[in-house]
Amino acid sequence: MKKQLILASTAAGIAMLCSYSAIDRHQATATETQEVEIKFSAMVGEKPFNCGESYSNLGTPAATVTATDFRFYVSDIALIDASGKAVALSLKQDGKWQHQNVALLDFEDKSGACANGTVEIRDRLIGTIPKGNYKGLQFTLGVPSNLNHEDATLAPSPLNLTSLWWNWRGGYKFLRIDLKNSMVDKKHDGKSGRQSSNIAHGEGNQGNHGGLPGFAIHLGSTGCKAEDKNQKPTVCTNSNTSKVIFSNFDATKNTVIADLKSLVSQTNLAVNQANTPPGCMSEANDGDCAGIMKNLGLPFGDKAAAGQTFFKVN
Repeated sequence: MKKQLILASTAAGIAMLCSYSAIDRHQATATETQEVEIKFSAMVGEKPFNCGESYSNLGTPAATVTATDFRFYVSDIALIDASGKAVALSLKQDGKWQHQNVALLDFEDKSGACANGTVEIRDRLIGTIPKGNYKGLQFTLGVPSNLNHEDATLAPSPLNLTSLWWNWRGGYKFLRIDLKNSMVDKKHDGKSGRQSSNIAHGEGNQGNHGGLPGFAIHLGSTGCKAEDKNQKPTVCTNSNTSKVIFSNFDATKNTVIADLKSLVSQTNLAVNQANTPPGCMSEANDGDCAGIMKNLGLPFGDKAAAGQTFFKVN
């Protein structure tokens, strides 16, 4: 009887010890990570982006435009520690704005001229990272290739927005900024109207050198090879994903600014190259993309990649 009591007592002790060990491991895991919020803001020079607001002195020569969309995907987010090592941020899988290592930042609210958008806005990334001292930030503007060529009608949020998707072959629009030229409200025949910013990837028109009703900036992969636009490509000649690195960034104090004025500083927003879609759809033969790609830190034509100027730290 005594032997049985000793065995029972020993078993209970072992069970209790295991229970405490499990609790300790859970608490240790919780204390070894920290939640991080990385804030973003959409600006047009010194002014905040607002749906339907007109902004002057944009581009070269200076034009007045009305913004009707401002959204972009980022991926592979990491903080940089004191030794210069990039430590991946584990995004909170919220089923809405963040999926795997991709997040959507959305600054339009579907009001006024932003008819193609959604009501809710999103201006931050939320995730966890091992506790430590971090001095910098890096991320990629774009969707990774393993997720870029999914069917948006079946994909999980935020990759389920068809307004940010061309087709299986083309993939997602990593960045979508739509502008309406406030100086041109009528076509040459005098009838009001504007060209659709949803024009299919790679489909062109005859150009419009008398003034564009709209200028769309849709960044995405190009030169994607597939037998049909509704098939996944085997390769894309131009991935057009841009890696952004800030050596000095404190998530508790700083905000990442996406500045439209800087992005279009070398672009004529009132004209369009003949036989290309209105604005810049990322095609390598579209001269309207030259200044935009440069300011996104991407190579274009025979021009090597330069330092990006679209994002900055405040």
